[in-house]
Parts: sequence; structure tokens; C-alpha cells
Amino acid sequence: MLDLNLVRVFTAIYETRSVSGAADRLFITQPSASYALARLRNETNDELFKRSRKGMEPTPTAVQLYKVFKKSLTGIELAVAETRNFNPETARHKFRLALSDLGELLLLPRLVTHLRQVAPNVQLEVLPVDMQKLDEWLLTGRIDAAICNRNETVSSAQRELIMYQRYVCLLNSNHPRIGDKLTMDDYMHEQHVVVSATSGHHIVEDRLKEFGLERDIVVEVPHFAALGELIASSELLVTLPFNAASIYVRRGNGRILELPFNVPNPEVFLYAHTEIGDITAKTWFYNVLCQAAPMMIDPVS
Repeated sequence: MLDLNLVRVFTAIYETRSVSGAADRLFITQPSASYALARLRNETNDELFKRSRKGMEPTPTAVQLYKVFKKSLTGIELAVAETRNFNPETARHKFRLALSDLGELLLLPRLVTHLRQVAPNVQLEVLPVDMQKLDEWLLTGRIDAAICNRNETVSSAQRELIMYQRYVCLLNSNHPRIGDKLTMDDYMHEQHVVVSATSGHHIVEDRLKEFGLERDIVVEVPHFAALGELIASSELLVTLPFNAASIYVRRGNGRILELPFNVPNPEVFLYAHTEIGDITAKTWFYNVLCQAAPMMIDPVS
């Protein structure tokens, strides 16, 4: 009979495409994961994985085994999970959530308040989201969930559409050249501050390029946190999601005008692999975020 632990290692290597990634997910050492892979190769009389630039690529035999192993392993873990009881009122579990700084601004204060009410003893660690590493983080269990713009590189994770973002322009309340309406000429003749495209907020630039236009960007910042003071103390324009702009307006950092051109509304998703790690705890956390995050992110709710 095949050792169940070997099946777990095989499945983790297959999904992470990495021996070290599998070790991190399973909280074992890399030599232990390598030893398990060697045993599996001996049991199956197949190489199972070949090293490549993309990681550990499965052989045809491994692809077939994964289909069977994954279904069986998921069934076993779900059966075990049903015998457990996650009580949020007494649980001391630690959850790791990846957020952009915009997510921190819009979601984090209300999320912490909510968790203190429903699960006062749980810990929450927030990591800055890295869009390029998001799939790896979810697969290896480095994070329990992420809330961010749509990410096409994420494979096989559970996902839930949280909201659509509507972009607007935030500007100084006493801007000397712009009144109650923003025209395209106004927009293109003014200078702009932008948040780095690495944050995932590059849709405005993409849209302007479709028109053959390029705005005058004089300041680029890595985070949203400094935008309010920048707008309040300058004549710069910033284009950002409405719910974030509303927070700055309430703080007295400017006013909002509609854009003079259409921008597609980006989708914000919740991502998680609830079948990796403690299923009962991760499922509870995922459901909390599914139900509560849309209301928390909306500043006028």
C-alpha cells in the first residue's frame, strides 16, 4: 500500500512545480521532500518530474497519477475536516492575507474590527501583495487568501468576485484651472501623479494608449498612501478608484470629478486554496471574506 505522506508530497510538487515549494507547503525539510520523491519514483518505476526553466514538469505518468491522487486526497482531507470543529470564538489560528496598499486602505480597518468581534483570539498577518508571486504563494500555503485585481496567472484557486472598481479623477478642491466638469483637454493639459504599474493599476495608461494619447506624468509613487497630501498641496491630478478617492475627500484632501473618457471597471477578486492546510480554518476565513469584504471595501456602506 502506498504511503499517504508520499501522495501528499507528490501532489504538492505537482501543484507548486517545485520540491522546495512542496516542502514549504507541507512544513517539512527539502531533503525529506526529495527523499519522498525518490521513493515515489522507485514505487512507480517512472521519473515523474523533469527539471525545466518552468520548474518540475510532470511526465505523462505523473499527469495520470495526479488526477487519481488529487481526488482521493481531497476526499480524505474533507472527511477528516468534517470531524473537526473550528470555533471562531475560541480559536487562536493565524491567518495570512495578501493585500495591496489600496486594499489595506479600504478593507483592513473594518476587517480587523470585524475579526475582533467574531474571532477575538485569531491573529491576522497582512503581506504586501506581489502579483507575480501570487500563484506560488497560494499554492505553497504562504498566504491563506488574497484580495486584488484579477490575476490571470493564478491557477486552480477558488475565486470570488468581490467588486468592480470605477475610476475617477481626484484634484485639489481649489484647482485654479478646472471647474465642476473635467474635459479631455483639461485632463491632457494638466500634470499627473500615478501609482506604479507594479501595483496592478495600469488600466488608465492602457486606455489612453488606445486613443494614441500620453499624459504628462511628473510624479510616480509606489503606494496610494501619499496621494491625499500630494493632491491637497498641489495642482496635480490623480486617477484612482472611486472608493479610495472618497476616503481622501472625507479627509479634506480634494474633490472628485468624473473622467472625460471611459475606462473599463477592473474586477477585484478574492483568491484562496481552501483545500491546502487546515481546511476548516481556511474555509471559515474564506467565507468571512466572501461575505464581509464587499461591504467593508465600500466606504459609503
